[in-house]
Amino acid sequence: MRERTTIDLNRVEGDLEVRVDVEDNVVRDSWCVGTMYRGYEQVLVGRAPSDVLVIVPRICGICSTAQLYAGVRALEDAYDIQPAPNGVRVRNLCLMAEAVMNDARQTFVMFCPDFCHAAYRSHPLYDKMVTAFEPPIKGYFARQAVLRSKGMLGVITAFAGQWPHATYMAPGGVTCEVTAEKLAKCEAAIDEYQSWYEAEVLGCSSDQWMGLHTAEGFLGWLEEHPDTGAGLYAGFGRSLGLQQLGLGSRYLLSCGCYPRPDNNGFLMPGGHLNGERVEPFDHHQVREHTRYSWFADYGPTHPWDSITKAEHGPDRGQYSHAKATRYANQVVQLGPMVDLFLAGDPLIASWMRAEGPNAWLRQLTRLYRPVVVMQLMRQTIAELRAESSEPAMVWLTDVPDDAQGFGAVNAARGTLCHWICIRDGKISNYQVITPTTWNASPRDSEGRRGHWEESLIGLTVPDPENPLHLGHIVRSHDPCLVCTTHMIRTSQRRNFTPY
Repeated sequence: MRERTTIDLNRVEGDLEVRVDVEDNVVRDSWCVGTMYRGYEQVLVGRAPSDVLVIVPRICGICSTAQLYAGVRALEDAYDIQPAPNGVRVRNLCLMAEAVMNDARQTFVMFCPDFCHAAYRSHPLYDKMVTAFEPPIKGYFARQAVLRSKGMLGVITAFAGQWPHATYMAPGGVTCEVTAEKLAKCEAAIDEYQSWYEAEVLGCSSDQWMGLHTAEGFLGWLEEHPDTGAGLYAGFGRSLGLQQLGLGSRYLLSCGCYPRPDNNGFLMPGGHLNGERVEPFDHHQVREHTRYSWFADYGPTHPWDSITKAEHGPDRGQYSHAKATRYANQVVQLGPMVDLFLAGDPLIASWMRAEGPNAWLRQLTRLYRPVVVMQLMRQTIAELRAESSEPAMVWLTDVPDDAQGFGAVNAARGTLCHWICIRDGKISNYQVITPTTWNASPRDSEGRRGHWEESLIGLTVPDPENPLHLGHIVRSHDPCLVCTTHMIRTSQRRNFTPY
């Protein structure tokens, strides 16, 4: 007998539904539902392009810096402006801080509390899980993640004055002053965070952690550090078999992490894994599908040509307020694991060769990445000190009345893209594709499931009332539906609290 279960999974916003058909305790079909309508594209149409600087940081209160950065890069592309290298460095430094802050919170506050579910009570490590991760924010690492990650905000507020929703980036660079005092404040914030991270999360130095280049080397580290934050996650997660779950699409996509100061490429390169080949990222290969979304269906279109028009009829099987995004006509997956793999990180590449993309590795990457990023932050501060006499802003003298532009950065959850069209000095079209839009997309014009939907097919669900592994798979992507959908619709749905 086939049974349909509807689950509300998102711990951050509550705007994600996952519907699955279960037969003989196996998922036979699935649907990811964005239950809210965003509408920021319509808000921007008809406004002055400069309004992007105020509006797009408010798309999300979690990745506000990334949204502003992508919007500014879209404007720079439209205006054909090369930003000041120091302006790019300040932007990168703040974006890096946002990623580091996100990773600990997502791991210890959003993901690991599922380990405290009563279904795992017989596990020999269960008591340790409760002590470390008990929700809501009662476990030791959950409390520490919230407390310590606040310190990283000092990097952003040193330049922006506030977080989230700051407006200190503009076409040409940043509008804030870069001083020795601000750089010292940033360095102190990194020092404090790294000290805690090494002592509690890693149990070793950052150099030792970065020296783990192989899967075998990591397992050796795990044997010696089972009770650290990273050790508790890694050991318990592997005992549950998370490394065998949530493979999904093997087509991977990343624009690259952190633009180079000369604006020529990225400090950590990206690309598109197409079979065995990694091809350069090309935004012209992106298409938006709305066949199964609550939007008018104009067929697959590039975002510059997309029309965002809400439409609930005629009935063609629509089920989500998220669009179905495809790259080179393929279903792709995005995220930190993908970013580091395509950038050539040896540890992530070793695990990918051994076990492929999976829920365990996605989450491990969020414990591994902060050390990589903090090294880049220190390098960026050193460059800012060395180039202290150079400006951080190239001021505009004239802008075209008609233009179009594209901007992309890698946010905490993966590649974030903005497209803008300007006609007669006003925004005529604006499109945003977030990492979660890719991963949580519904079916496309050809009826192909999105990445999350495909990740759930074949999953064994012993208890449909407590589909824990389903939750592990979705949460391993750090879902952020607030960036993808807005404005709630009313419906009857089961609220699944997996702890």
